Amino acid sequence: MEGERRASRARSSDLPAGGDGAESPGGSVPLPAGSCSPALLPADVLDLDEDEDDLEVFSKDASLMDINSFSPMMPTSPLSMINQIKFEDESDLKDLFITVDEPESHVTTIETFITYRIITKTSRGEFDSSEFEVRRRYQDFLWLKGKLEEAHPTLIIPPLPEKFIVKGMVERFNDDFIETRRKALHTFLNRIADHPTLTFNEDFKVFLTAEAGELSSHKKQGPGLLSRVGQTVRAMASSLRGVKNRPEDFMEMNNFIEIFSQKINLIDKISQRIYKEEREYFDEMKEYGPIYVLWSASEEDLVDTLKGIASCIDNCCKATEKRMSGLSEVLLPVVHEYVLYSEMLMDVMKRRDQIQAELDSKVEALTYKKADADLLTEEIGKLEDKVECANNALKADWERWKQNMKNDIKSAFTDMAEENIHYYEQCLATWESFLTSQTDLQLDEDSEDKL
Repeated sequence: MEGERRASRARSSDLPAGGDGAESPGGSVPLPAGSCSPALLPADVLDLDEDEDDLEVFSKDASLMDINSFSPMMPTSPLSMINQIKFEDESDLKDLFITVDEPESHVTTIETFITYRIITKTSRGEFDSSEFEVRRRYQDFLWLKGKLEEAHPTLIIPPLPEKFIVKGMVERFNDDFIETRRKALHTFLNRIADHPTLTFNEDFKVFLTAEAGELSSHKKQGPGLLSRVGQTVRAMASSLRGVKNRPEDFMEMNNFIEIFSQKINLIDKISQRIYKEEREYFDEMKEYGPIYVLWSASEEDLVDTLKGIASCIDNCCKATEKRMSGLSEVLLPVVHEYVLYSEMLMDVMKRRDQIQAELDSKVEALTYKKADADLLTEEIGKLEDKVECANNALKADWERWKQNMKNDIKSAFTDMAEENIHYYEQCLATWESFLTSQTDLQLDEDSEDKL
């Protein structure tokens, strides 16, 4: 309940974006900010299968804007309504700013890994200072995510980017991947900071403020190995038993997640294919400009015309490259983040079902074990409270997540559409200007011939 009381202090405004840091593997040397921006994703990272039916299937059955067609109407809880009011009224009272930047490579005799600088600025009283600077590696982010899931099993924890290993590469990471991961980690921490409950988690505070040695000591605290194994065994047993009577609200929620997962994965696949084809088109178009320049050297009467065509192609190449940067930096990360969110949502539903399955097993045991009736009754009462808290937390977070999801996806596609419009207008103006100049040139030549 402490998390719910603190929720009223939540802040909802967007956080400032982090710097465009990049890093060169193989040494403890940070690269200057912006050294790989705007970064284009390498084509081989997006190696997709050639299923040509996806576009047709998507256009017929998976319209993004028709998202309400599979949106179950969930009852709005009082906590959700309170959070919504606070988000609207206190958007200008942001008190926690986090930036992830300056990736740095570390090489040891055992492993090579990347750390990221995390700068935190805050006006909250529970922090000892107003500004903190620490370095964290990917495993530290995994630890934080695990602790948040442990403390809040039915809240929707933001997803982390996947662990990425390319076999056979001497350099474990390339600059584009590191920059993509940096942005994803920046988003991960800022989504936690924006969450009305997670933002006050004690492990989150330690992650942002503790020095490396202090964080290692803090990690060693908590349940031991045997305790964690016992929890895992109980969770597996509960999942095998299943839930007999899942509430209708959560049946609708589960159906939404399944359909959303199918559609967002399809959008992700199509978006990546579009990027791959766009890059192939860009690489091919770059070769045409020099060809026209060489051609002009052997055609004295067509020198200006051929060089004009080469100039137009060069301008269109630059516009295409900018468009590709927008696609890789605006649309692809958002879509893929919600692919990961769909997996997280399935895990949240499993954890909720495990809590209910544990309650169901105790209720069932009560009917057969009369001797332990008092003890079982007490345990059932505690589990009923636990289930109710878990359900209420998930319902409130669900409404918040759905609204954020709709806003994020709508914004990403709207921005990409505006970028495409600008791209086509720019290319069209380039060729129209060239054609006009050629028409004027032809008219001048005709006039000279008549004289």
